[in-house]
Amino acid sequence: MRRFLPIFLVLAAVAMAANVKLYLTDGSYQLAREYKVESDRVRYYSIERSDWEEIPLNMVDLKRTESEAAAHEEEIQKDAKDLSEEETARREMEKEVHRIPQDPGVYWLDGDKAKVMTTSEASVKTNKGRSILKAISPVPVVSGKGTLEIAGAHSEHVFHNGDQEFYIQLSQPERFGIARLQTKGAFRVVENLTFLPVVKETQEELDLVPIFNKQLTDDYLYKIWARDTLPPGEYAVVQYTEGKMNVQIWDFQVAKK
Repeated sequence: MRRFLPIFLVLAAVAMAANVKLYLTDGSYQLAREYKVESDRVRYYSIERSDWEEIPLNMVDLKRTESEAAAHEEEIQKDAKDLSEEETARREMEKEVHRIPQDPGVYWLDGDKAKVMTTSEASVKTNKGRSILKAISPVPVVSGKGTLEIAGAHSEHVFHNGDQEFYIQLSQPERFGIARLQTKGAFRVVENLTFLPVVKETQEELDLVPIFNKQLTDDYLYKIWARDTLPPGEYAVVQYTEGKMNVQIWDFQVAKK
C-alpha cells in the first residue's frame, strides 16, 4: 500500500487558544476562560480554580485586556486560515498521488489521467562499433571514448509545454534527473563516455538540466520539473548510478508552440 509522507501541522493547544489574560491595574493578571463586565464588577471563569469569580471593575485594566484579547483572536483566525489552506493542499496532493500507478517508471498527467512513458533501448557507440547497452561488457578492452545513444532523431513523446511536470516512481533510492540530448543523424546522444580499463571504470557525462523535485510518498514517488522553461529540443528523464552504465531513459521532445 502506498503511504504518504507525514505532514505535520503546527497546532496551538485548543484550550490555551480560548483563554484570556484578565489584566489587573497592578500589572498582574488572572487567566480566564471568559469574562464579562457587570455594572461595577467583572465576572470571570478562573482557569486556575475552575470556578466563576468576581473582581471590582476598578481593579481591572480593561483596555489592555480587550486590546490583547483582540490581537489574540486575530492570531487564532490567521492560524486557522493557514491550517485550512495546508489541509486543502494536503488533500489535493493525495488526489494527485492516487492518479499515479505504483509500478516503477515515469508518468505525466493529461488532465486527471496518468500517461505512462515508455523506456528507450540504448546502445553504446565506440570506434569498434555499436553494442546494445544490456549486452556490452562492463569494462571495455581498450581505453577510449564513446557515446550512449538512442535511435531516432526525434522522440515520439512530444510536449509543447517547456514546464512539463513528470512523476518518477523508483523501486529503491536512485539518482534521477532530466538530461538534454544531442541529435546526431538518426540517433540522439544521451551521454558521453570515457573508458578507463586499467582502473576498470567508465566515466559518464550526462548533460543534466537543473530541476526541482518533490518527494510525494515514502516509497520513492517523486514529482520533477525543470527549474527554467525548457527550450524546444530533445530531452529525457533519466535514472542512473554513476559509473555503472545502467541508465534508464524516458525520452521526450519539447516542440515549438
